[in-house]
Amino acid sequence: MNRAALTALAWLWVGLPFAYGLYELLRKVVSLFFG
Repeated sequence: MNRAALTALAWLWVGLPFAYGLYELLRKVVSLFFG
């Protein structure tokens, strides 16, 4: 595996859980204020 693919994989490994957590946070904030 070349360096670019490894870097992309590392970004996905960190970015996907981060994005999911951010999505859940926003969902809860919206529910808290507008629910």
